[in-house]
Amino acid sequence: MDDPVDNKPPTLWQMLHSVMAAAFGVQSGKNRARDFTHGKPGHFVILGILFTAVFALTLFAIVKLVLHFAGV
Repeated sequence: MDDPVDNKPPTLWQMLHSVMAAAFGVQSGKNRARDFTHGKPGHFVILGILFTAVFALTLFAIVKLVLHFAGV
């Protein structure tokens, strides 16, 4: 199913998993090979930008929430 020899392009879920794993530095060699062999760079760039924006906004919201409860 997740074999890099497969000629199918990665699904949205597989690409999202790859973006998240790469962001945290834990991407497996098998998935990296699949992404470089069958993935389209534009899709990974868009998902990477979206992931970074959502991650940054989530951190911002957590900090605002903590500051609110701390009374600052």
